[in-house]
Amino acid sequence: MDATTDATTHSFHGRVEDDVLVRGHGRYVADAPLPNQAYAYFVRSPHAFARIVSVDASGATGVPGVIAVLTAADMEGIGNISRHPPLPGRNGSKLIVTHRPALAKDRVLHIGEAVAMVVAERALTAQDAGEFVNVEYEPLTPVTDARDALKDGAPQIWPEAPNNLAVDWPGPAPDPAANAAEVERIFASAKYIARISEMNQRLCVASMEPRGATATYDAAHDAFTLRTCSQSAGAMRDNVLGIMNWPKEKLRVITEDVGGAFGLKTSAYPEYMALLAAAKKLNRPVHWMSGRSEAFLSDNQARDIYSDVELALDEKGKFLALRIRSVGNMGAYLGAIGANIPTLSFTRCLPGMYDIPKVDIGVKCAYTNTLPTAPYRGAGRPESIYALERVVDEAARVTGIDPVKLRRRNLCRKFPYKTQVGTVIDSGDFEPILDKALELADYGNFKQRRREAQKRGKYRGLGICCMLEHAGGTPTESALLEFPGNETLQFRLNVQNTGQGHATVFSKLIGEQLGIAPEKIPHRHGDSANELPGYASVGSRSGMTVSHSVLKAVEAIVAKGKPIAAAMLEAGEGDIGYRNGAFEVVGTDRSVSLFEVAARAAEMKKRGEIAEDLDTKQVTDTPQTFPNGVHIAEVEIDPATGHMDIVRYAAVDDCGFPLDEMIVEGQLHGSLASGLGQALMERTVYDGDSGQLVTGSFMDYAMPRAEDMPPLSDALHNTPATTNPLGVKGVGEAGTTAAIAAVMNAVADAIPNGAGAHLDMPATAQKIWEACQRAKAT
Repeated sequence: MDATTDATTHSFHGRVEDDVLVRGHGRYVADAPLPNQAYAYFVRSPHAFARIVSVDASGATGVPGVIAVLTAADMEGIGNISRHPPLPGRNGSKLIVTHRPALAKDRVLHIGEAVAMVVAERALTAQDAGEFVNVEYEPLTPVTDARDALKDGAPQIWPEAPNNLAVDWPGPAPDPAANAAEVERIFASAKYIARISEMNQRLCVASMEPRGATATYDAAHDAFTLRTCSQSAGAMRDNVLGIMNWPKEKLRVITEDVGGAFGLKTSAYPEYMALLAAAKKLNRPVHWMSGRSEAFLSDNQARDIYSDVELALDEKGKFLALRIRSVGNMGAYLGAIGANIPTLSFTRCLPGMYDIPKVDIGVKCAYTNTLPTAPYRGAGRPESIYALERVVDEAARVTGIDPVKLRRRNLCRKFPYKTQVGTVIDSGDFEPILDKALELADYGNFKQRRREAQKRGKYRGLGICCMLEHAGGTPTESALLEFPGNETLQFRLNVQNTGQGHATVFSKLIGEQLGIAPEKIPHRHGDSANELPGYASVGSRSGMTVSHSVLKAVEAIVAKGKPIAAAMLEAGEGDIGYRNGAFEVVGTDRSVSLFEVAARAAEMKKRGEIAEDLDTKQVTDTPQTFPNGVHIAEVEIDPATGHMDIVRYAAVDDCGFPLDEMIVEGQLHGSLASGLGQALMERTVYDGDSGQLVTGSFMDYAMPRAEDMPPLSDALHNTPATTNPLGVKGVGEAGTTAAIAAVMNAVADAIPNGAGAHLDMPATAQKIWEACQRAKAT
């Protein structure tokens, strides 16, 4: 059974998905208990780094209602949960991938690592019994900061990773040493050099629905079912199969409604593997649902990249070369593509919207005693554009050139544009986007607004971010269009809808292409048994990849239907056309509907007269695209308190061909909220001495609310991509990528005497107040 979004009962004036969800009729992980279901609770480490001396579960096994307590000894056969694609390092070295267990055996490497699993008849019983599992630890000295972890004498986390170095990535240049030498020559002779050091702080994802799963085992067929929140049931299954070295027939993954994902729910976690082991051992369904506090201690986290950034310019302000040296914090284990985020994903955004002749980047990825870092809305792209746009603003200060003029002077203007990092930006129209954003921001009257603010004792600042990101990631995706009868055309997808509006967007697209009402096109997803190749709904890829597969499937349906329609209409195939939901004999009023032809094709296939009916699975490969835009934030600061308001926000984005402008606008608003959260308040903090998570609840980890959203003026200025049939680019992460630099540049512009130019996020009232005091002192 796969998840269903049935369009037949909904109006297409809005999002198809919303009616069921706002009425409380969604089916999330915890909403489908199974007969004889047991409940799991994980006993987690209170230490960030320690040896496990012993685990005594006898106190828990005696608690009424407890079925079993599982430890590492019960996890036999489970492989390494850290699965990461190869990544070459400097001088022929490779990424060091260490072993992540389902349950810790000899050591714990981060706060909250699971050591034992209690299974009971009720969830509360399991939780209570967990208090009676006695784990004896020998604490070790942890290291939580990646730069500290790379220093001589730092605590050594993995013997196979000397100095805690997972990989020293030299960048994408064919000859990194020669490229670095050339860039150094450019810097040595440059008229101006802008330098910044910035920390892109660690974040918690904090999805509305925490993670959870239910595992079942079918002893008769030696097969498992995992019902979990994911971003693709197929991708989740393939990840688990790789960990377990199983054939695909051994596991089915089902995902229904998902309460937010943002990259967090792409791949398998230790808990899922332990649940599968428990389901087989106990021969009954075993369910686990994370609590909010538990999520802070067990979910993958994000960002945590430090960068030294330098930009060389000539006497006229033309950009000559960009040099970046970064350190990425991997956590205790490699998360899903964790090392790719500060390396490949970060680098592919460069040189942004600018023509920069030379780029030299190097990244060190370090293991620490923290939770793994992994994809979260943007995954390398916000970090990259933030670093670039902050150093561009610094260049404006160093050269004395107006920030708008400096950006305009260096924009790319000819496409396709082959970058120094190996990508080809296929399309764009950057200068008109900048102009439109300035108009939306009422840039011409900003100085007047600043003077008015000064009269009220306030500081006013304006910050610009020219944003370009790459979208797509994994190119392969698929769609299945099938005719189940009752004049409906059902489409199945591999990518999971976690809020993107797939049922709304793709029903409409298919309906437009075939000339049938979208109400007749229900959406199915969330079942690995559909056997649809592809990856997850990540990296702003679903719109561009799925639309490609859908269009090819529609073309195939029409092509397969023409000879059948010709026979039904007693005409030559060359005389058959298709429009408005029907095949017709061109130039006559004779026609037969698509659904009639589909029914006839199904009968013919059943009789063996044709090999294929009109049901069509299409697999396509779609190259990456480059969404871009200009965002402008305007802030007002009270220097007496450090309080800041974002008083205006303007955004102009290029998402290629918009499949649904309402969905596009919603994605921009949501991603903007994520970006503002990072810029203003979100920060994950570990105690440097103990490794304890200081921000382990919403009492300490601040999240943006509706009142934090600024007045927003937004517009689109779209240039179709050339890499897919409709020209679709990604859109889901544009606001996150652009907002952080726009806001922080506005803060820097507002506070006099450059006192706010080098603040790190989040821009809290305390930081802003301190910067204002420095400004007064100078």
